[in-house]
Amino acid sequence: MEGLRALFRLDTVRKKVLLLSKVVGIIIALAYLASKNSQLDSSLSSLILLVPLIVAILGVDFYLGRVISDPLTKLNETAAQMAALDLSAQCSIETKDEFGELCGNLNHMFGKLKETLEDLETTNHQLEAEIKRKHLLLEQSKELVDHLSHEMKTPLGIIHAYTEALQEAKSEEKKEEYREVILSATERMNAMLVSLLDLSSLEAGIRSASDESLEFVELVETVAGRILLDLEDEELFSYELPEERIYLKVNKHRMEQVISNLISNAKEHREPGSRIHLRVEDREDEVFFSIFNQAPGISPEEVEQLWTKFYRGKKQINPRYAG
Repeated sequence: MEGLRALFRLDTVRKKVLLLSKVVGIIIALAYLASKNSQLDSSLSSLILLVPLIVAILGVDFYLGRVISDPLTKLNETAAQMAALDLSAQCSIETKDEFGELCGNLNHMFGKLKETLEDLETTNHQLEAEIKRKHLLLEQSKELVDHLSHEMKTPLGIIHAYTEALQEAKSEEKKEEYREVILSATERMNAMLVSLLDLSSLEAGIRSASDESLEFVELVETVAGRILLDLEDEELFSYELPEERIYLKVNKHRMEQVISNLISNAKEHREPGSRIHLRVEDREDEVFFSIFNQAPGISPEEVEQLWTKFYRGKKQINPRYAG
């Protein structure tokens, strides 16, 4: 019984066309018999035959348009959208024949293609981020190697010279002075090596250069207190700090290096007995940090070299805020 139902079910275009051809044939046959057996004159008999033929032709044209032409047009338009990678493309044929099945297959195929494109776009963004990270690490590595090769010469030379002087020194006062210089040089070398180890950790993926939230004023107070603790007179150091807390999302280690460099340079290049003034301001969407010292100015020919990497001029600095 089920097989018989399947035989007469119009679930394919072929069955629909075959049914249409049979219906048209029956209509033509009936019209012919009606005109043949009619007692009317030949003109009326021809008219009886012609009218059903016209109706059949129009019906066939309309039915074939609905069953074949319209679905083919929709399929062609949808396929063109899909070929142009229009992600909103969707086939809307809901018939239970070959066209409906083809429409469902197109939707399924394009759905898989959209998923693949989205996964590919996500992977591409991840690759771009990874390439940028690798490029940044490469630049940092090159800069650090250049910096170390340049900067290591100074502390090594100091250690060598003062070690020889220490061996020849007679007074305990001179020996203590030489030991402090050697200790300062070793601490400087240690800081450089720590930077190198940090970079190696980043490259190896042991840790990431992620930012973290920190209280900026507290960080400035800590760094300044460590560097300026040995000033011979507390009156030589003054500061202006906001009472409210200022939280920043930055790399703590790098920010501490920047602040430490600015304060150390201000201390190193000041005139003996001169003041150092530190200031932090909260300017709505930005934080302003400055360090002021009293020192002779920079010669005009050296001003152009201020941003040249590893350039060392005379130990003079303009009396200004270095924000």
